[in-house]
Amino acid sequence: MPLGAMTYYFDGMGELLHEAFARFATTVSDRFEARMAQARSREEARDAVVALILEDVFTSQRELVLSHELYTLAARDAAYRDLTTAWMARSRAALERHFDPETARMLDALIEGLTIHRALDAQARDAREVELAVGRLTASK
Repeated sequence: MPLGAMTYYFDGMGELLHEAFARFATTVSDRFEARMAQARSREEARDAVVALILEDVFTSQRELVLSHELYTLAARDAAYRDLTTAWMARSRAALERHFDPETARMLDALIEGLTIHRALDAQARDAREVELAVGRLTASK
């Protein structure tokens, strides 16, 4: 972006960076919501969660890095924490179409955690591990 355009649209680099991360979070949230919206039953919702982990979240190394940079900024700066809070709220709302709020919160954390572990683990992980974890968490009581 040319400097002149940046100073016309943004007050500085901080505002530009915040807007870039806001767009990133919105893009990932849109993808998440679209996947969950396709589910028509609890079983399809479980399959959608597995697909989110295996296919949709952090689809590239770039997205993995951007998400971790956003998490780091959010840990230090409330303005970025607002972005991650909104992102998590959208994820939980999409999950709550199919699961109770407590399960949705746990699934959201499972999605983040398993995705990070799968992305950073030196050894390839079996997809059945994800299916098993989602199944256990969403098993009827």
